[in-house]
Amino acid sequence: MPSPTAKSRSQARAAARLAAVQALYQQEMEGTKLVSLLHEFHQHRLGATIDDVEYAEADLAFFDDIVKGVDARRGEIDGLISSKLAADWTLDRLDKPMRQILRAGTYELLARPDVPVGAVISEYLDVTDAFYDRREKGFANGLLDAIAKDVRR
Repeated sequence: MPSPTAKSRSQARAAARLAAVQALYQQEMEGTKLVSLLHEFHQHRLGATIDDVEYAEADLAFFDDIVKGVDARRGEIDGLISSKLAADWTLDRLDKPMRQILRAGTYELLARPDVPVGAVISEYLDVTDAFYDRREKGFANGLLDAIAKDVRR
């Protein structure tokens, strides 16, 4: 059984992942500059209560790493995702939330060897649950697993 510290760290990272997907979605929808985006999430979202919804305390450094990493490596990340899509699909055809889930998960698989593949995929499947039904979860699982096989040999 994990220690309380490990459990709270895991919860803080899970909250960071969900918030990172939300931030990346906002960035794509509104074109928010990275500095402003990070500031808004740090000051007004992470750990706050908005419209009676309490946002969990997130691992800020982990959140920042995902958001900044996806922003910096978007071309590489999008190329990896696109290479795993069916021939008649493009990244632009994916729903915007799914694009962000896949980008964040791919970034972690690429840049965070300290996080096991199984943990990355499992955590982003949990994030997928917040937005979608089972079919989309299977899609995300298959795509992240295929990317993991390429980048974590």
